[in-house]
Amino acid sequence: MRWKKPLETDRPYPLIGPGDSPPFFDYNPQGRAPVLLVADHASPFFPTAMNQLGLADWVLEQHVAWDIGSDKLARCLADELDAPLVLAGFSRLIVDPNRQIADSSAFVEISDGIAIPGNMNLGDEEKALRVQSFYQPYHDRIDARLDEFKQCGIVPAMIAVHTCSPEFDRVVRPWHIGIMWDKDPRIPVPVLRHFENMDEVCVGDNEPYSGHHPHDFTIDHHAEAAGLPHIGFEVRQDLVNTEAGALKWAGILADGLRDVLADNQLYRVLET
Repeated sequence: MRWKKPLETDRPYPLIGPGDSPPFFDYNPQGRAPVLLVADHASPFFPTAMNQLGLADWVLEQHVAWDIGSDKLARCLADELDAPLVLAGFSRLIVDPNRQIADSSAFVEISDGIAIPGNMNLGDEEKALRVQSFYQPYHDRIDARLDEFKQCGIVPAMIAVHTCSPEFDRVVRPWHIGIMWDKDPRIPVPVLRHFENMDEVCVGDNEPYSGHHPHDFTIDHHAEAAGLPHIGFEVRQDLVNTEAGALKWAGILADGLRDVLADNQLYRVLET
């Protein structure tokens, strides 16, 4: 996954200056659960020198820049589960950490009808700088956290936290929670059953996005490829865009996960 020719520089993150947000944040690093949470799109921040890629301030408040409420939701869920969490510290418009670098949507030029001026006609050197400054440090941190579990003889579970807009392309999304999964049913299937028995929660099975999609890079690369038990959540943004909402829905997610995560038989590598 590493960029083939990392640039020579005195700074480990050449596009990040003093006072800028780092490429990742650790939260609850001493969490005792054998679980790692990740939040790929938890930040709308840009380093000062990148001038928001030429975008107006209002764009940074939209879903194109980040998963609104996912930072609060992920932190609340980490508290509920007593699990460590790694959050990206940069806007996905700089480079999307949930995409393969060769994917055209990693450096998106138009998102939801909004042109991204700073991403037009990017050269290889500029892409490499972004990978070195943001993308690679974030994924390296996830690798390091997973390696800490391995060093302790633990096969951890991995949970990806995302949020989705309540409406897309003029279609209203009815789901409160979407569960994203592909080949490993160990966590998703019992969690789906839990929520399907709750009239007050509308759950989507690979809705509004599918875990079968090749764009879902972080879980595919770090968890699925290694045979780790995993699940991805999409929670509707209008439900978690306040502290109270994030706390409520983190509790709902945790209730659906606790029995599954309490089973010691879960923490095994899935042989393919």
